[in-house]
Amino acid sequence: MFRRIAVSCIFLAGAFQLVAAEEPGVLSVTAAQRFADLALACVHKEYPNKISHVLASDADVKPPRELTPAFCGCFDWHSAVHGHWLLVRLMRTFPDALFVPKARVAISQSLTAAHIASEVRYLEAPGRSDFERPYGLAWLLQLATEIREWDDPQAREWEQALRPLERASAAHIKAWLPKLSHPIRIGEHSQTAFALGLILDWARTTGDDEMRSLIEKRTRDYYLADRDCPMAYEPSGQDFLSPCLAEADLVRRVVSRTEFAAWLGAFLPRLPLDGSTSWLQPAVVTDPADGKLAHLDGLNLSRAWMLEGIAAGLPTADPRVATLRATAAAHRDSGLAVVTGAHYESGHWLGSFAVYLVTGRGLPKAP
Repeated sequence: MFRRIAVSCIFLAGAFQLVAAEEPGVLSVTAAQRFADLALACVHKEYPNKISHVLASDADVKPPRELTPAFCGCFDWHSAVHGHWLLVRLMRTFPDALFVPKARVAISQSLTAAHIASEVRYLEAPGRSDFERPYGLAWLLQLATEIREWDDPQAREWEQALRPLERASAAHIKAWLPKLSHPIRIGEHSQTAFALGLILDWARTTGDDEMRSLIEKRTRDYYLADRDCPMAYEPSGQDFLSPCLAEADLVRRVVSRTEFAAWLGAFLPRLPLDGSTSWLQPAVVTDPADGKLAHLDGLNLSRAWMLEGIAAGLPTADPRVATLRATAAAHRDSGLAVVTGAHYESGHWLGSFAVYLVTGRGLPKAP
């Protein structure tokens, strides 16, 4: 049973109550502790593990800790990556919290020069050009961004250790995108729109003008002619990303407010102007113990931050802003209420989505 009043986690009668924030960027230290605990419980938990692994010979039959030693936990590689991102994000936000010493040890255990060298060898091996592309590589770059932005001596050590894998991940994206003739419009890992948003934020932070120009150009190539996105077809049964909303959240990063407002009118022409939320209701998970069906809980969280991002990309007086923010709040409440860790199938990753949302990571910085 969950009550929704503010971002906090309350232990009551043996159960966690996670209650939702009234606005993005509001996070209590109690909730941060809960999210950190979810990541700390999995970043070095090797099994169960779902690997996406191309075997070239018997020599490639190895456990995850030998294949990808930095990111071998949290059920799969990309979840391990954004589990580490979660810890860095929360340490930056709450530097004096009780979880910080454990989180520092966990990150230091993972991000060693030897571990990252093994990760690079794995990524660069023949037959792995599409490994974790684009979702996992985008999260790797987001992790690098978070570490780089943190003014902390230990973060400088992690930044140096991670840099070879950061460079290799960026190189894979740069080699792939010019050859990708069409965007990938699905609600799971292969989707281009969400990943390109993360990568563009990294490129702008690091000053990688080559990547920035590439992402901006491909965004225009792929999406600016799109019209009337079929929101009525969403979601598919195991989506954790919205194809339509992710696209809009990417485009607002690339064009001016005026251009975005006009584009959005053609792209989502039935978006209400009266603050209504009935046009897009939160998805309902029928079996939270089923890892694929539980994706819909993540969809509610990602929809919330995408809706907030779309609203932030519009002129302040645009009548659609109230609708977008009210709908985001409904999805935020629904999504945060289930980030309990009761089921490992979702607990190994939903915390990262929750933290991305409640810390406003993808939103434009205030001037």
